[in-house]
Amino acid sequence: MPRGYNRPLYIQPFDHRGSFQTKMFGWQSPLSDAQTAEIAAAKRVIYDGFLAALAAGVPKEKAGILVDEQFGTAILRDAASINVVTACPAEKSGQEEFDFEYGEDFARHIEIFEPTFCKVLVRYNPQGDRALNERQAARLNRLSDYLADKNRSRFMFELLVPPEKAQLDKLKGDKKVYDREVRPRLMVEAIHELQDAGVEPDLWKIEGLDRRDDCEEIVTAARAAGRDRVSCIVLGRGEDDQKVRNWLAVAASVPGFIGFAVGRTTFWDPLVAWRSKKATREQAVAEIAGRYREFVGLFERADLHPPSAQSSQVGPEHRSSMEG
Repeated sequence: MPRGYNRPLYIQPFDHRGSFQTKMFGWQSPLSDAQTAEIAAAKRVIYDGFLAALAAGVPKEKAGILVDEQFGTAILRDAASINVVTACPAEKSGQEEFDFEYGEDFARHIEIFEPTFCKVLVRYNPQGDRALNERQAARLNRLSDYLADKNRSRFMFELLVPPEKAQLDKLKGDKKVYDREVRPRLMVEAIHELQDAGVEPDLWKIEGLDRRDDCEEIVTAARAAGRDRVSCIVLGRGEDDQKVRNWLAVAASVPGFIGFAVGRTTFWDPLVAWRSKKATREQAVAEIAGRYREFVGLFERADLHPPSAQSSQVGPEHRSSMEG
């Protein structure tokens, strides 16, 4: 397969594992079979919302899901059976340092499902711990080479660039300023470092950016040195609805950003309402479907009508990032 992926792609991600079981259910590992089944049932609500959105008109060829093997095996198999784009995570959940969920057995687990994308979530600050970054890059290079050699799944790379303490100290702890003024250039630096280490994603999953110029620089980095088909999608990071809308509008106006992966902003509140019996299952499914459809429509409209620079930079304080 040629490196890259450049068709529109609107992903419903719900591969959250550690954070899902602790923050949604209040449970710690190890889980019982009954607890595992209950979480799987909750993820089925999200998937049914996705399917309802397809039935209501979201084009299947542009839609996809990102879900984990632990709680989503049946969902992955169902989606593949109806030719929906699938993505499955390879990283161990909730770790500051990237490592494989299934250790040396990582390849077999990819081959069981053969998802469209093998996804990794990586925290990588190029001005952070050098030894840590080198260890992560070595593991990621191994996965990248495996995927390129086997041609089984494409490589989706979710890049998070959390601030180092020294970086925040210089900004008097202001994470909004870090996000706006510091993180964009660090993301570009991280992409180049990872490429130099032999890590070659087909698709970069990128934290939202407030400015079009920053999005353009990310695409330029992702497509450097002949990587012309490599693309980016914007993630939601659990932000509130308005902030996510701003990020989607900015990204959609930039060639090379082909879509989004917005998870918690789409499904969290409807699931909480359903679990607390403040909404029926049918209502939760409909709410998830409606939110996903709204984000698809917004991205496609913004693609045709880019936002003004001023309107693209408005947004409230972000919440802290939660791991997948």
